[in-house]
Amino acid sequence: MRTKDRRKAINFRRLGKTYSEIRTKLHLSKSTLSGWLKDYPLTDKQLINLHKHIRYKKFIAIEKTRRTKKQNKDIRIERIYEEEKTQILPISNRELYLAGLLLYLGEGVKGDNSTVGLNNTDPKVVKLFLYWLVHNLGVAKSRIRVSLHLYQDMETEQYIQYWSGMLSMPKNQFIKPYIKSSNRSDIDQKGYGKGTCGLYIYDRKLKLKVMAGISAITGMI
Repeated sequence: MRTKDRRKAINFRRLGKTYSEIRTKLHLSKSTLSGWLKDYPLTDKQLINLHKHIRYKKFIAIEKTRRTKKQNKDIRIERIYEEEKTQILPISNRELYLAGLLLYLGEGVKGDNSTVGLNNTDPKVVKLFLYWLVHNLGVAKSRIRVSLHLYQDMETEQYIQYWSGMLSMPKNQFIKPYIKSSNRSDIDQKGYGKGTCGLYIYDRKLKLKVMAGISAITGMI
């Protein structure tokens, strides 16, 4: 029920409804709605439409305040990003190697003695892992295989095409996707929008190197 209410609230918001209208329709608390809709300010066109109705006068001021807060938040995030970018980049090969090992410690395949692999729903994480494999570990991109976990209500070819473009990898390096019996529409998490993507290379020597590196890092604690 919570998932459906959130989806309905976002749809109402995209139609230009005010917080008060949505709360009335869905019987939700102000705090719940604020959390769900904080990234969905009304557009200029939607605010103009509200101006046409005098009874919305007080709501217009509220919506403008919400949008201003969102814009200020975006400015702060951009400023912090630029500060961090200046401090972190450029990154050395050693630093990249360590970053990749820590990523693998958290997300990588560990049980198999010959498989170096990682699964994630976030394209940025998958791309970082791919970059690490190719540019730091020297793995030929043609040796890497891609595996997708999708939901039964997702168009398989569409998402193979998406990940192929995202990773700049040909479709012939994709193995047959695993299709889950559940539906994506039942999942209310943004991270599941494109399915789960896994990158794999079968190399016992490389796996030993990666796991040894992780052991060296964790062993110092």
